[in-house]
Amino acid sequence: MRIGITCYPTYGGSGVVATELGIELAASGHEVHFISYSQPFRLSGRDDGIFYHEVPVSSYPLFEFPPYDLALASRMAEVAEFCDLDLLHVHYAIPHSVSALLARQMVAVKGRKLPFVTTLHGTDITLVGLDRSYLPITRYSIQESDGVTSISSYLKDKTVTDFGISRPIEVIPNFVNCDVYTPISDEDVRAKARAKFATPDEAILIHLSNFRPVKRVVDVVKVFAQVEREVPAQLVLVGDGPDRSAAEWLAHDLKINDKVHFLGKQDRVNELLPLADLMVMPSTLESFGLAALEAMACKVPTIATRVGGVPELIEDGVTGLLFPVGDVDGMATGALRLLKDRALLDAMRDAARRDAQKRFCASLVLPKYVKFYEKILGR
Repeated sequence: MRIGITCYPTYGGSGVVATELGIELAASGHEVHFISYSQPFRLSGRDDGIFYHEVPVSSYPLFEFPPYDLALASRMAEVAEFCDLDLLHVHYAIPHSVSALLARQMVAVKGRKLPFVTTLHGTDITLVGLDRSYLPITRYSIQESDGVTSISSYLKDKTVTDFGISRPIEVIPNFVNCDVYTPISDEDVRAKARAKFATPDEAILIHLSNFRPVKRVVDVVKVFAQVEREVPAQLVLVGDGPDRSAAEWLAHDLKINDKVHFLGKQDRVNELLPLADLMVMPSTLESFGLAALEAMACKVPTIATRVGGVPELIEDGVTGLLFPVGDVDGMATGALRLLKDRALLDAMRDAARRDAQKRFCASLVLPKYVKFYEKILGR
């Protein structure tokens, strides 16, 4: 198949999933065309079967805001015609599904069929889409999609309830390449890599996000501050965003800034995650929790909040620990319990890796997308 993929190319879960999906599809023999305003950050080099088409957006004095959605629709239609695409797969409903709808109508005039699949990822439904300015068009574009998928049952149910969607929505969870996200089997190699951040007797806690308020990165620092008082530890923060400054100031005020490592955006997080003992994910809301899954595949359990689709991913007490939003004391206590009981932590590490392999490996999830595409094209 020839598949066009559109996503936000920046540092976020929907862009990560879309990019990894394209990479996996290309690796299995399909032709993938990314259509966006810049190249997705996880695309490295020129992979066989993957092509990138930039969406040029012109600025005119008449426009206070450049109309990206219209430029995107035009580019989608062009790429579909020039590259003979079979379908479009858009990630994050706003504005991508609206643009795909316009592109489908544009090529239909020329007698071409261009079905499109919309994958719902989270804040396109739980936050942005519920804004009264966007709700009617978001609902319409979802209803008019040729196929709709959701990354969790939680998000599917919320979409149906909040938007009054009557069409079927298929749940296809996020996934991870279990051959790329994997623990470091050689302990000497792992110890050498960990030495960049910690001494042999120190634990490493890690957090990975885009540092938006919903990720509550300040809570990560608060949790670590309590843990560090009782157990020698270091904190590694991967990512960047609006709350980074607040987290840096808090680490400074708590006098733990020498133990907190702000790494910024990193392309190869699969090399950092296996170094950690625990992932901390205290989000206000997660429709799935991709960072936790990537950590699980690397044999790293997660201290997380019991919100959204997280309980569909993490089994409390088995592959991680779940707490109410804002329960800093509880999360710190849970982390300390694991760090002080090596046997318990090792059992949870093994269970996390096992569960990722059993339910969320790319080799298991990719066929679900391919089958879904075939069903749409079969119509």
